[in-house]
Amino acid sequence: MKRCVIVGGAEIKNYESLRKNFTHDDYFIYCDCGLKHEKFLGHAPDLIIGDFDSHEKPENPECEMIVLPVVKDDTDSIYAVKEAIKRGFDDFVLIGSTGGRTDHTLGNIYVLLMLANKGKHAEIIDDYSRMQIISAGETVRIKYGCKFFSLINITGLAKGISITNAKYNLEDAEITSEYQYGISNEVLSPEHDAEIYIREGNLLLVIILPR
Repeated sequence: MKRCVIVGGAEIKNYESLRKNFTHDDYFIYCDCGLKHEKFLGHAPDLIIGDFDSHEKPENPECEMIVLPVVKDDTDSIYAVKEAIKRGFDDFVLIGSTGGRTDHTLGNIYVLLMLANKGKHAEIIDDYSRMQIISAGETVRIKYGCKFFSLINITGLAKGISITNAKYNLEDAEITSEYQYGISNEVLSPEHDAEIYIREGNLLLVIILPR
């Protein structure tokens, strides 16, 4: 199954770096003013979704387009995620989804949690970081070369957290949403990936990219 790339309207500065994450098989959904990124990303839309309150509605687009009402519960991006789920996608990348509007940024981060709870794989990639949810029972490996990685609790309580092969290791630890001490860890050696495991709960993994 193809991967679905959902393009929002938040600022993107480093298009060259972002383009390295895509393949010609990716399915691109552009959301409203996310269309401003099309020529810089070099990928034509497979689907356009939006209420077009922040971008001119395309006339006679060469792909399918869904026009949404301005007054609605879902943002254009969340509607796009739900539409992609209906179409059978299990792997998601969100770009143009963070920065500028803090409310939209937080909403899109919680989209990662929604997708994880549905058994989907998803990440947000921006100019500075990659973000994904680590769920209970999952082991995630982080390669040497990132600047930092952080674990942030956005759901309440995460238990049985283990981190190995990192500057700051943990064993059977807890992180609450009230006390975020899992920020700015490092992978120390190119020979050994850092490994993260969670027994209970969810954590947001933020990998800070080298610049």
